[in-house]
Amino acid sequence: MFYDQSAYPLRFEWGEAGVRHLAPQCQAVVIVDVLSFSTAVDVALGRGASVLPYRWKDDSAIRFAEQHGALLASHERRFTGGYSLSQQSLSTLPTGARLVLPSPNGATLSMLAQQTGAAVFTACLRNAPAVAQYIRGRFERVLVVAAGERWSDGTLRAAREDEWGAGAVIAALNMPASPEAQAAADAYRAVQANLLASVTACASGRELVERGFEADLDWACDLNISRVVPLLSRMAYLDADSHGPSILPL
Repeated sequence: MFYDQSAYPLRFEWGEAGVRHLAPQCQAVVIVDVLSFSTAVDVALGRGASVLPYRWKDDSAIRFAEQHGALLASHERRFTGGYSLSQQSLSTLPTGARLVLPSPNGATLSMLAQQTGAAVFTACLRNAPAVAQYIRGRFERVLVVAAGERWSDGTLRAAREDEWGAGAVIAALNMPASPEAQAAADAYRAVQANLLASVTACASGRELVERGFEADLDWACDLNISRVVPLLSRMAYLDADSHGPSILPL
């Protein structure tokens, strides 16, 4: 198929359609949702917790968390007295906690990619080199997916911060890349020196600033600070670097 980028070991696409069409031919899939799922997972795992991705932002998330003995993060970023997709709220997450993280973007793509049998990772600007280092040499066919956002009619809106995060992973993987993947890496390199300013100025960054969450941008743009490698094992993201190869899918 002309669109599957199969001539290249390293591939790049956007959103659910990208996962559905390209992931079945790949051994590893990296989901990038910088603002905020991927960054929230990195922060939570860095605290020694595990994250159960959940698609729905409704009461079913409460039942899911209860069934699995997990804490539930609010889908509302402004949430007092608990946890949410805001990275600041996760800075006090207790070691060993299990956290259900509802997200219609990053969580949905994670669960969809897992259905293909590929090893599923999530990455952000904080841990892109660490994730790339873990993947490189273990997998020959890798798909990096930028989650993107949604227009009011439900269609995909390309989110520049996700393209840059995906490009950071692609650049660090240093594998033969499709033109699509190479373009994402080039886009990341173009803003790398002014990353925080670029993310703050793009549409998603402006939204967070206007809603009073500018501090979350600092967390998300703390480039290469983390060694966490979030790997989806059964239903939870765990740090592959600390749990070892036993959590990789067969």
